[in-house]
Amino acid sequence: METDVLKQRIYSIDLLRGVVMMIMLIDHTREFVHAGAMQFDPTDLSKTSVAVFLTRWITHYCAPTFVFLAGTSIFLQKLNGKSNAELSRFLWTRGLWLVILEFTLVRFGIVFNLDYSASFGMVQVIWVIGVSMIVMAALIYLPVKVVCGVGVAMIVMHNLLDRFQVPPETAFMGTPAPDLSQIMILIFHQQGVVPIPGTSGVFVAYPLIPWIGVMAAGYAFGTLYAKEREQRRKWLMMLGVTMTLLFVVIRLTNAYGDPSAWATQETPGFTFLSFLNTTKYPPSLLFLLMTLGPAMLVLALTDKIDGKAIWERICITFGRVPMFFYILQWFTAHLSGVVLSWLAGKDIRYFFGNPMASGQPPPADAGFPLWVVYAAWAVGLFILYPLCAWWGGLKRRNKHWALSYL
Repeated sequence: METDVLKQRIYSIDLLRGVVMMIMLIDHTREFVHAGAMQFDPTDLSKTSVAVFLTRWITHYCAPTFVFLAGTSIFLQKLNGKSNAELSRFLWTRGLWLVILEFTLVRFGIVFNLDYSASFGMVQVIWVIGVSMIVMAALIYLPVKVVCGVGVAMIVMHNLLDRFQVPPETAFMGTPAPDLSQIMILIFHQQGVVPIPGTSGVFVAYPLIPWIGVMAAGYAFGTLYAKEREQRRKWLMMLGVTMTLLFVVIRLTNAYGDPSAWATQETPGFTFLSFLNTTKYPPSLLFLLMTLGPAMLVLALTDKIDGKAIWERICITFGRVPMFFYILQWFTAHLSGVVLSWLAGKDIRYFFGNPMASGQPPPADAGFPLWVVYAAWAVGLFILYPLCAWWGGLKRRNKHWALSYL
């Protein structure tokens, strides 16, 4: 066992986490800045362009990597000496804290209002991580092989649940109101609105299955970091190549693994986009193979970095403070839309409402071309970097337990 590695943060993990978080800001900036963000789904091949599709598609790597590495970090804490009791207590308390953050600070960053009567909120990746951590607080008492089996089984088999669907008019419009069994489907395996008395309800953007399985698999994956570096790199490379090839082979068959089949399009380029256009809500088996396979290849290729190169330091700085970055990037992306629209003389009232709850479309002139999105993204990273560097330094200098919750 490489005890010297376990005594410090692993650069490759922080680097990968930092890269996907930087990419995440592209997507959220696009949601507030791009002219077509609220007009059409960027992966709708009948309406999108190649550039818009790929701008959205590349961000698919964010959530799976984020959740998977959260599971890996749990195992690394155990390797660093935390007892099951200490780790379990940390997981369920931090998980509960993250769920609270989803409905408070994160919600405000997304909608810029406190009107809970219009919508109680939207549950996304922070909710998923929080609930998964609460589940992991119990699972860590089981043998790692059992946790691995649970995680992999959930990832591989959950598409069998695709046949159980709440009708769209019930899932999104509440007509008729969903019954208890339908509410459970919406929480665990289908996007939709869960009603809450006195509000329009909670929009479940991230159903829990198979995300809990992704974190459990990431926990088991952490055992590779108890191996010698060269042996670990071989495992990482083998897993990454195998998962990526499995995605290609299974996707070609159109037989299983994703509710949306690919199809030949008018051009070869759009046929290729159709092939890549797998389902994220909830993440299908093919979606997870497509994203986690290449993520493991990145971990293999960067396993020997020392964190000294400028680009490595930038990525690692973001990767060491994932929750801090995640919360700030919502405010950064949202404010980008507000400031740019105000400077352009456009109506900005739209940014302080809740169009998903009200059903009101954005103004006809809302948004900007895609190049403005990328410019705003670059400015956002420039603003966030010193803040993340400061917070990371504070956490290194001060080991107070409260700092580990953000």
